[in-house]
Amino acid sequence: MGLMLTVVVHAANIHDSQAAIDVISSLKYRFQRMVKIVADGGYRGELIEKVKMAFNLTLEIVLRKESKSNFQVLPKRWIVERTFSWFESYRRLSKDFEFQSDTSETMMQLAMIKIMLNRIKK
Repeated sequence: MGLMLTVVVHAANIHDSQAAIDVISSLKYRFQRMVKIVADGGYRGELIEKVKMAFNLTLEIVLRKESKSNFQVLPKRWIVERTFSWFESYRRLSKDFEFQSDTSETMMQLAMIKIMLNRIKK
């Protein structure tokens, strides 16, 4: 559905695959029925085994196929990209206005709340 379940904002010097453990740990204990996470190629490597061992979850990596065409619709990845495009219409999320990471997280949560409320209204 493209709804944000949790958000973690971290410093730019930390790679997303290293910070993924924080995100997954907050998800696992809030959504016990979750069994699989779909991620892009940046999360390959030792993270797959860490997630399996620590949380008993499957981390599925969706990669682009090497072909001559530039644009490819990848399964499940378009849902994430669509959600990111929803956030671009919020001014506070379009630029880095915030000084603290918890404020950035809160602004993303407020934007998602507004998106979900607009869906209910229709």
